[in-house]
Amino acid sequence: LAVRDEARGSAAAAALPGEVEVRRLDLADLSSVRAFAAGWTGDLDVLVANAGIMAVPQARTTDGFELQFGTNHLGHFALTNLLLPHVTDRVVTVSSMLHRSGRIVLDDLNWERRRYSASGAYGQSKLANLLFTLELQRRLTDAGSAVRATAAHPGWAATNLQGRSGSRVTDAAMALGNRLVAVSAEQGALPTLYAAVADVPGGSFAGPGGRLLRGAPTLVDRSAAAFDDGTARRLWTASAELSGVDFPASLPR
Repeated sequence: LAVRDEARGSAAAAALPGEVEVRRLDLADLSSVRAFAAGWTGDLDVLVANAGIMAVPQARTTDGFELQFGTNHLGHFALTNLLLPHVTDRVVTVSSMLHRSGRIVLDDLNWERRRYSASGAYGQSKLANLLFTLELQRRLTDAGSAVRATAAHPGWAATNLQGRSGSRVTDAAMALGNRLVAVSAEQGALPTLYAAVADVPGGSFAGPGGRLLRGAPTLVDRSAAAFDDGTARRLWTASAELSGVDFPASLPR
């Protein structure tokens, strides 16, 4: 388990069967990302990039990036590329159906010129997750790698992701939605597990297959913007420049 809060991570690990190791990782701090990757040895079968924050007040990462874009996309972008030489099977990046509301503004990814929108910044970061998966799979294929890049979304799962907006009204509404509409955290995890272990093509997007973001996991559709190869390539270039990390020069074939 790669966690920002080691005490909470250790508590979670204690409740899990089998052998579980906890290591510190803060995706809002690229020095933490680099330290985590540098400390990794041996094979890594499946990397699940599932850390995320949602609709939080405007803030910056340690490196000065808009907090949601920096955490949800750039942190995962850097971590994945640094660990990729160790990955043997696949990378799963967790997005959201709210990617449909996202818009990639390449000349203002960090909301320095636009009026900040917490929901807009979240949508941009979740669309970035899918474009990252698209371009990562293209690069893996071109490199002759058997590793697959997939993505997933949980639907609306009742977790502590919600309730960090800084608005009591918004947080109360989200809490009500968690009780009335959301599925459990366990059910919300199923699409990620499906994307991690099912025999699906690279570039696939998994989610709940039923109505109202419920049901058994299956492959689901995404917005037209999430299929935009040109934007995916330009976002990759911008992300590499911002993070100082790029696709590995060589990978096992």
